[in-house]
Amino acid sequence: MKIRLKGLNRVRRKLADGSVTTYYYAWKGGPRLSGSPGSAEFIADYNAAVAEAAADRRDRHRKDWLRTVIDDYLNSAEYRALADRTRKDYAVHARHIDQEFGDMPIKLLQDRRARGEFLAWRDRMAVKSRRNADYRFAILARIISWGFNRGLVPCNPCERPGKLYRSNRKDKIWQAEDEAAFYDKAPAHLHLALTLALWTGQRQGDLLALTWRDYDGKYIRLTQQKTGARVIIPVGQPLRTALDACRAGQVAERARHILQTVHGQPWTSDGFRTSWRKACDRASITGLTFHDLRGTAVTRLAIAGCSEAEIVTITGHSMKDVGSILDASYLHRDSQLAQSAIEKLERSLKAPN
Repeated sequence: MKIRLKGLNRVRRKLADGSVTTYYYAWKGGPRLSGSPGSAEFIADYNAAVAEAAADRRDRHRKDWLRTVIDDYLNSAEYRALADRTRKDYAVHARHIDQEFGDMPIKLLQDRRARGEFLAWRDRMAVKSRRNADYRFAILARIISWGFNRGLVPCNPCERPGKLYRSNRKDKIWQAEDEAAFYDKAPAHLHLALTLALWTGQRQGDLLALTWRDYDGKYIRLTQQKTGARVIIPVGQPLRTALDACRAGQVAERARHILQTVHGQPWTSDGFRTSWRKACDRASITGLTFHDLRGTAVTRLAIAGCSEAEIVTITGHSMKDVGSILDASYLHRDSQLAQSAIEKLERSLKAPN
């Protein structure tokens, strides 16, 4: 059976002895093929040359694909500066983005229909989870924005898309009865985590990262992973008592983590989240998360009469964020604040002129 090889180029050459021979090339200007036409060696050389040329074309085209921008972002200093947990989340979502749009030519971002394609993709994801759809879309927007600022893409069609998911954290405050139920029903090795969160207002990741060198008996000193803010927190007596009791029961190593599993090992983020959820179920606590303790700490400090500036120095929020929490999410829903306000008013009216 005769096989016709596409693009095959024949060149006749006269040799030094006067004889004429024919050389075969995969294509004009391509690599020379060994063996005689039709032989296994000849066919193998031809197929290898064609495959290598196709790979070269893909690599050249790849530079014009959105995948290149995604890869460059994941190798950038901006990405490496993110917190560990954030980097892991971004990497997972970036893989999904690459599968969907990795081979999209960068030049198509200028087409007005590109924005519609991206939003339609978000809408398809929103069928399962609006929150996840917003988050993944935001990561795509950040990657393209990063590329735009560096001249790698001509525009960012993902700017200001609006949100599909609106979190409603009203009433998401740990009440005294929730706290009591947790201490009563949850495993003992999780009690300190609750106390730390209520008395410091810190995020889960920052609390899990605390070691005994961060606590000197009076203060907890930490650098928040998300913001990079340096926070020095005076330790209240209930928290000090819990910390000192815990330290007495652990091996006295300053490098050891304060919060540990029942087996004395540092928590992983996923492991702690799973154990915390099971503990809440055991204590019949529903609709509340560990992160809600951060807002609860802000609210309790406000109820105690702390100013926003004082709260900021403890929790590490910005003034704007504290004001937003107190204004929009918590204070106007908490009856204790109303009671506190009336008591202050009564005291002021009874005070002598």
